Amino acid sequence: MTDRIPLHDTTTRVSLYAKREPIHVRAVKGRFQRLRRTLDWLLLALYAGLPWLTWDDRQAVWFDIPARQFHVFATTFYPQDATLLAWLLILGAFGLFLITVIAGRVWCGYACPQSVWTWLFIWVEQRLEGSRHRRIRQSAGPLDAAARGRKLAKHAIWLLIALATGVTFVGYFTPIHTLIADLAGADVGGWALFWIGFFTLFTYLNAGWLREQVCLYMCPYARFQSVMFDKDTLIVSYDAARGEPRTVGRRRALAADATPGDCIDCQRCVQVCPTGIDIRDGLQYACLGCAACIDACDEVMDRTGRPRGLIRYTTEHALEGRPTRWLRPRLIGYLAALLAMVALLAWQLTARVPLDADLERDRHQLYDVTAGGGIRNAYTLRVRNMDTQAHRYRLALRGIDGLRLSDTRHLTLAPGASRSLALSIVAPAAVLGAPSQAFSLAITAVDAPHISLTKEARFLGPARR
Repeated sequence: MTDRIPLHDTTTRVSLYAKREPIHVRAVKGRFQRLRRTLDWLLLALYAGLPWLTWDDRQAVWFDIPARQFHVFATTFYPQDATLLAWLLILGAFGLFLITVIAGRVWCGYACPQSVWTWLFIWVEQRLEGSRHRRIRQSAGPLDAAARGRKLAKHAIWLLIALATGVTFVGYFTPIHTLIADLAGADVGGWALFWIGFFTLFTYLNAGWLREQVCLYMCPYARFQSVMFDKDTLIVSYDAARGEPRTVGRRRALAADATPGDCIDCQRCVQVCPTGIDIRDGLQYACLGCAACIDACDEVMDRTGRPRGLIRYTTEHALEGRPTRWLRPRLIGYLAALLAMVALLAWQLTARVPLDADLERDRHQLYDVTAGGGIRNAYTLRVRNMDTQAHRYRLALRGIDGLRLSDTRHLTLAPGASRSLALSIVAPAAVLGAPSQAFSLAITAVDAPHISLTKEARFLGPARR
């Protein structure tokens, strides 16, 4: 009997999901963090303050969905202006593309709402729970009564910030003064409560708990940004030629076979990163471009007497010792497209007529004959005053000789008001050379002739033999 080769189980179980390692961000000061904090506070103040501004006895920025009116300071937009919203979204997308080609993910690091609220929550955490090392020790061991109190206070403040965020958001759709009064009197509608709760919950989760997970796994921009990068894009980079080989300590540990680099491997760049990456490993999709590592490294370089810029905003070509091309085809293409869309949007805004109308024939009857032998058609006219002022409008018919309105020739509409009225249009039978002829109805504001709109329609009559 031959010996059998022993069998060994070589299968291994590999988890498809890695457990999240908590990131305790270290506080850092520096020029880029001062800039980021200034922008963050300005954006937060803008978000929280806009609903409280008034304009002509109404909320300056108010998206009144039930009335289908969207007030933005002196201008009121209506669903008919949806193309302008589409232009704004396209404009924002191409603006983001252009910024990404020039300077990478600076939008993410300095102005993205996720980053703004996350940094605010981290700021609260640092004020209440102390430094990074203290927070790490607290998370590793049992909490005493004081630590539990600080943690409870932190979450309470997070929830208050999240609640203020949700109330402010709903305040863009419901007048904020009315909303606050209703909340104080416990008389808020169901939908308002739902959306306040929704934004409170997800602000608390996204900025307090998920944080970098939103940027890494939920935001699509983190995944497709690489297709817009090139070697001339300004990104946060580590100068390996200057920093390697790394040494430990403030003084250089001289070696016989190599000149030590400027990096002392202090890990500050990793400790201050909100996504927990090591920028020294090269360009990574998880880098937000917030420059916290730059400020941390510059502080260490100052302490060790070495020049700043070991980690800096630069380009791959610059790191390779080659000149950076600022004007390149991709950048010029995005810039040209952006300028063209800005021009088109400006033209649409200047050419926008604050008037909307629909002219529809009565489908129940082709025509009828008047007592005088004229041919009469019935129509329904719907007119909406999209201006912030009341206007009196004049109706005029064109296109068929002798065509006239048998009754209404003027109508008056208040700001934002609409009216539907029946029109009876009569034409002499002798002038109708075909059973169907085109004509137009001009609607013009008497006090503002530049507000004018023309609607085309068909006039039906008897067939000629």
